[in-house]
Amino acid sequence: MAKNGVLMMNIGTPDEPSVDSVREYLREFLLDPDVIDIPAPLRHLIVRGIILRTRPRKIAPNYRSIWMEEGSPLRVYTQRMASSLEEKIAIPCEVGMRYGNPSIEQALRNLRKRGVDRVLLAPLFPHHAQATTESSLKHAYKQLQKMEWYPETSELGHFENNPSFITPLKNSIRPHIDEETHLLFSYHGLPLSHIYRADKSGSHCQKVGECCSIPTEANSSCYAHHCTMTTLAVVEALGLSDKDWSQSYQSRIGPVKWLRPSTKEKVDQLARQGIKNLVIVSPAFLADGLETLEELNMEIREQFMEAGGEEMHLVRCLNDNPDWIDGLADLVRSALNV
Repeated sequence: MAKNGVLMMNIGTPDEPSVDSVREYLREFLLDPDVIDIPAPLRHLIVRGIILRTRPRKIAPNYRSIWMEEGSPLRVYTQRMASSLEEKIAIPCEVGMRYGNPSIEQALRNLRKRGVDRVLLAPLFPHHAQATTESSLKHAYKQLQKMEWYPETSELGHFENNPSFITPLKNSIRPHIDEETHLLFSYHGLPLSHIYRADKSGSHCQKVGECCSIPTEANSSCYAHHCTMTTLAVVEALGLSDKDWSQSYQSRIGPVKWLRPSTKEKVDQLARQGIKNLVIVSPAFLADGLETLEELNMEIREQFMEAGGEEMHLVRCLNDNPDWIDGLADLVRSALNV
């Protein structure tokens, strides 16, 4: 009988909050053609010639501001998630980061050492995207070939509106909202080129009114559609009216067109509309990291207050919350059919 194992893949993080470590992490991350999908010569010119010369020194202090005693928050919380899941389902679980450490290759080697011969490849991204899900899966298969290890494999698909995800997400939000608050769903942004590429018809995404809220074959793999499905499922579960919530996209870099509205734009707009008490949740991230603890909780908070807001609360990621571990266990069991 096959012995199951789970490869839990997250995006990654620098090894330490130093300029050199951040530079190495960004180099690996931004040179991935699934992240910046432009011709290789231009990608190398932009990344090596511009971004890596300035950005590491700019954001290393941001990493230092959120660094935990045990290390990077993203790594710490992802590893806690894996430990809790393994304890829950009694199946070996190993963490592999798409960029940085522990690497996907090392995680696979650990699973092989533990006698696993059936691997669930589990990207920890609720919403399918070329830059996260696809890149992680491709890299995992590449490492398996490199290792000349050929276990039976299966994949954990996107789960944007699965109750196993929506219920713990709803539960994490509910204590922080009331009739005085406005809830902002802030998702990681993507260039529009990624959205167009996911459109199987070539004529739906960003071209049809309310395209993201209409489930069709054309947008079945569309990140923006998946994000909207999460938002609508949570809104329904919480019983919110249209005036009580908004949706935006954060972490934009570079000159290309990205999904809009940006979180920065939306926060300013909400403040102008008289919103004083803002609650932000970022469902695209299952583990807290730079984008939540620093970008949202520090930068966006400061921006909202300066624009006239009075109070802002960040809903922490699901991390290793017990009800999320229960939900994740259900997703894994279903994917493994056990």
